Amino acid sequence: MSLDVLDHLSLPGDPAKANEDAFGHGGNAALVIDGATPLGEGLMPGPSDAAWIAQFGARRLMAHLKDGDGARKALRATLADAQKSFEALRRHEPEEMWQMPCASMMLAVADQSGVEFLWYGDCAAIIKQGDAPVAVVGETFDKRATEARRAQALAKEKNLSPAAGLSRAEFIGSLRASRNRINSGQDWLFSPDVKAAAHVSRRVIKIRPASEILLLTDGFLALASDYGAYSADSLMATALSKGLASLGKELRAIEDGDSGGDKFPRFKKSDDATALLLKLV
Repeated sequence: MSLDVLDHLSLPGDPAKANEDAFGHGGNAALVIDGATPLGEGLMPGPSDAAWIAQFGARRLMAHLKDGDGARKALRATLADAQKSFEALRRHEPEEMWQMPCASMMLAVADQSGVEFLWYGDCAAIIKQGDAPVAVVGETFDKRATEARRAQALAKEKNLSPAAGLSRAEFIGSLRASRNRINSGQDWLFSPDVKAAAHVSRRVIKIRPASEILLLTDGFLALASDYGAYSADSLMATALSKGLASLGKELRAIEDGDSGGDKFPRFKKSDDATALLLKLV
């Protein structure tokens, strides 16, 4: 079984800044990775630590999968690669967890038994099999609703527009405190820490050939999860009928019309948005 690419799109949240999303595909595998926006000075060379972890992760995961590693073995090897590179190249050791590069991820690997999905954070997969309702892999809808409530509450407390920006002094303390909880308990992300391999979420689904799969970062899924412009079913249908570029334009138009985040509470006007539309053959 293989995953053929029908369409792909990756938009930076701010054209003047690095796109901190990445994606990869080849043969029977595909993935999207969403680097978490840095909350202070970076530790790695390059445009941003988030861009580094996303691009490094996508490149190394696809390389290990191409070498014949299974999904979980490839993930563990990639996290070990990231840990080794981070420790070798970082300016200094992180003093707090919020300084650690980290990312959400959705990986799909197909074989004769079905499609194996591995994920961290709030990336998602939407699966369409014939005329049946779509299936959604991941917890993005719940997590995005929680994030919106947090943005709204913090903005009200600080008397600011919700989308004032992650770097605002009024927001940064709360955001760093939240980020400090990653890689502990149940809150693990893709990061330069091989221990995260044991905490990835996993689901295997039997999927018929000719079915479509849409992999998305939360910035693209916001059309459904945050803005209510689509359901999961209609988002997939529109991706197939009109294409991802059309959806990307609609996404940015909604955000331009609510630049302060008053209608749709969020911490920044626009997020990086990536989608990969696949067919199982």
